[in-house]
Amino acid sequence: MVLAIDGPAGAGKSTISRMVAARFGWTYLDTGAMYRAVTLLALEQGIAPGDSGALGQLAENAEISFQPGPGGQPRVFAGCREVTEDIRSPEVTAAVSEVSAHAPVREAMVARQREAGGQGDVVVDGRDIGTVVFPRAEVKIFLTASNTERARRRRLELEGKGVAVCQERMEQEIAARDDFDSSRAVAPLRPAADAIMLDTTDLGIEQVVDRVAEIVQQNQSG
Repeated sequence: MVLAIDGPAGAGKSTISRMVAARFGWTYLDTGAMYRAVTLLALEQGIAPGDSGALGQLAENAEISFQPGPGGQPRVFAGCREVTEDIRSPEVTAAVSEVSAHAPVREAMVARQREAGGQGDVVVDGRDIGTVVFPRAEVKIFLTASNTERARRRRLELEGKGVAVCQERMEQEIAARDDFDSSRAVAPLRPAADAIMLDTTDLGIEQVVDRVAEIVQQNQSG
């Protein structure tokens, strides 16, 4: 079974997907980390975020892999180098939407994602999983939350890493990324027609995990 979980930045996709995968003993595929790894490599190699051809070639040739990490959080590698923390830097976050919007980049990543999804039960999260990557996924969920709440979550995440940011700035960045992701020409952020909408604004993590698990079990029993 493929469980596709989509949604905007800060909606809790990665955390929820990881915990649901752990609950069912399934594989978790963090597609966002794949795009972030490509973005990191591009920045390191001096490739401009707007250079579609060079970025596509980089994505095609990049050796991106995952290994199990603590708490179910996968460790991300580019070649033999671990980049788990590096891909979460503010610089990568600022550039990843533009890099991932290029068709050649998405084509390279989608091919890898589909290959991984064909190897058993898997939870896949991203922005176009239910619409483009796995349009026939057995269960599709679109997570969302208010702009203010998503910004608060991201702010706390960064503060936990020693990066101080103000709430207003995070709200502006979240809104700008939403606008970019939903308006891009290739694989825009939008819920699949058959996706189940789940607003997490007033829900705790465990509550969201329970709800998603319930949806999966209903599908399995049906």
